Amino acid sequence: MAHIHEKIDFTISVMVVDNGKVFLHKHKKRGIWLPPGGHIELDEDPNQAALREVKEEVGFDVDLVGGSRLPFTFTNGTQDLVPPMFLNRHRISETHEHVDLLYFARCVGGELVPEEEGIEMRWFTEDEIKVNAEGIHEDVQVYALAALKHFRDNL
Repeated sequence: MAHIHEKIDFTISVMVVDNGKVFLHKHKKRGIWLPPGGHIELDEDPNQAALREVKEEVGFDVDLVGGSRLPFTFTNGTQDLVPPMFLNRHRISETHEHVDLLYFARCVGGELVPEEEGIEMRWFTEDEIKVNAEGIHEDVQVYALAALKHFRDNL
């Protein structure tokens, strides 16, 4: 999706965890290891964007996990969403930034079908993230370890 605003956009990232491993792929433009994610489109909420981006980029069906929310829609249409586990702001270029809502998710179906051929994708163990032989950026490394810990401790 193209940028919605020239200075700042809202994005989502999803740390998908399955069987004690976290999924990362090398970003097609930036060449760095990242979780699936992308821009929140104007006609969707952040939860919809998270589910869509994971499905589009890698083919997985996921369940988002997060804090407390009410499991119903109010009569006026207000609906609680799964809150992100983390929220950050980071610079993309000299003139553009992203506010990123980072979710944790469990893989519940689908199969690995890359959006584009030739992109490196893989499941990382906690030890692989800690050793970091792949040169994963510090922020992605910290979020990936937090996701693995969350699933180990809470599910």
